[in-house]
Amino acid sequence: MKFIIIGITDHPHPYFPPEVMEIIQHGRVFSGGKRHHEIVAPLLPTGAEWIDITVPLDSVFNQYLSVPLFRRGGRREVIIFASGDPLFFGFANTIRRKMPDAELVVFPTFNSLQLLAHRLLIPYHDMRIVSLTGRPWHEFDKALIQRTGKIGVLTDREHAPATIAQRMLDYGYTDYQMHVGEHLGNPDEERVTTMSLQEAAKQQFQHPNCLILTSDISLQTSPFGIPDHEFALLDGREKMITKMPIRLLTLQTLDLPRKRVLWDIGFCTGSVSIEAKLQFPHLQVEAFEIRPECEAIIQENAHRHGTPGIGIHIGDFRTVCCDSVATPDAVFIGGHGGHLQEIMEKALHYMAPGGCIVMNSVKAPRVTTDSEQLWNEACQALGLHQEPPLHIQLNDHHPITILKCRR
Repeated sequence: MKFIIIGITDHPHPYFPPEVMEIIQHGRVFSGGKRHHEIVAPLLPTGAEWIDITVPLDSVFNQYLSVPLFRRGGRREVIIFASGDPLFFGFANTIRRKMPDAELVVFPTFNSLQLLAHRLLIPYHDMRIVSLTGRPWHEFDKALIQRTGKIGVLTDREHAPATIAQRMLDYGYTDYQMHVGEHLGNPDEERVTTMSLQEAAKQQFQHPNCLILTSDISLQTSPFGIPDHEFALLDGREKMITKMPIRLLTLQTLDLPRKRVLWDIGFCTGSVSIEAKLQFPHLQVEAFEIRPECEAIIQENAHRHGTPGIGIHIGDFRTVCCDSVATPDAVFIGGHGGHLQEIMEKALHYMAPGGCIVMNSVKAPRVTTDSEQLWNEACQALGLHQEPPLHIQLNDHHPITILKCRR
């Protein structure tokens, strides 16, 4: 099957080179969004068939497969109109994923972020591109945490400029300017606006739109280890936080540069989750805690330290449904309430191959059941391989053992 994909802008009277016009004039089956149909309808030949691209996409591709064969070549052919460059977060990539054996011919035009950069006279060779069109916040959050100075963002109705601006303000990324382009390519409706995030958060913008964020924030640096006193605590209890040197050693033991998803079980103040997200922005972090009051604490600390995107799950980990939570390849157990083996068994049920579990055991007086003993018993019962423990003591605090195991 052959797809010819033609890129267009929002211009109501698009210009196509002669080669493309000839393809259109001899075409039989066309496809694209409803907005694309409105733009190109006057150019289509008499009797042309149009297939709307709508969700679910499986039904769209079923229609493609039912297109009649052309006599010449004996194959099906569909001409598709797509926004901008079809290979730039575009429909050509969807076709390659769903029909890898299909033949593709692409005639691109400028994508929306290129058009916006041209209008603003902003060089874009060093711009980091993030798509929020039908996608979660993860890559956008990663760009912020990494202090990216120039970010181009493709939006949708859910991830609108005002929503994006408010998220940035909530997490302390206030040093950006936002440049918004609406209906780019349409001479009657196009609008380009530059404003502060505070101004953008209060405005409504016409869809479709895209935006570029610019700042000197890249000159700033993230701390390598957040001082303990900068965290909000549970009832002011300083002992209910993993101390910074131990925290960094724990993250090293988890081998997070090579991991994708971290589960922090028993997060309390959220110090491990927040440090992990700040030091390794590529991570998806899912934090679990039985105490409801800790939800407000981790949210406060996440906003304080500019770490959006941490998933928060409140309830007893043993009974919380994890079926829709991303599969972990690293698990940290910060608290177990005497149910360590049950917690480890459940974590193992979901853990990806090659994953690991890490826990810190504190040698404290007047503790009847040693956490390290519970750990050893659980590892033996579950058939886990234990790595050599790491023993450390900070100042006058009790000795701590960092424990690690894997299947």
